[in-house]
Amino acid sequence: MELILWRHAEAEEGDAGLPDGKRRLTARGEKQAKKVALWLQRNLPRKRTVLVSPAERTQQTAHALELPYEIEPRLGTGASAGDLLKAAGWPDRSGAVLIVGHQPTLGRVAALLLAGEEADWAVKKGGVWWFAGRERDGATQTVLRAVINPDFA
Repeated sequence: MELILWRHAEAEEGDAGLPDGKRRLTARGEKQAKKVALWLQRNLPRKRTVLVSPAERTQQTAHALELPYEIEPRLGTGASAGDLLKAAGWPDRSGAVLIVGHQPTLGRVAALLLAGEEADWAVKKGGVWWFAGRERDGATQTVLRAVINPDFA
């Protein structure tokens, strides 16, 4: 299985009058999303599922990919690393799962997969962390295949 974590691109700052889930991408965020989406379009496997948080900014980010996606309530702003991994079906699902989500959840998942415990690792706005799970000598291993930020996509 491949698990691809994509943090939503730059979004409006939150304020008292706007619910967090309604925050939208900035003009810069839209450019970030398009740039990373082009990289993903060139590299995503054909067999893939795209799961997106219900938040407006994540859906806008996913929309730049121009592929069908499913809104997954378990990936909202308060999601835990466990929620995300269950929604993705890690590590047993076949194919690739692209998750468009939020910090600090994405960083905590990255830490859990690579270091074996959750920690508050930073995932840049619009950034992608691509993992693969594999079996070696009877043990499941996690491989970090790529980290791409909008500046390098």
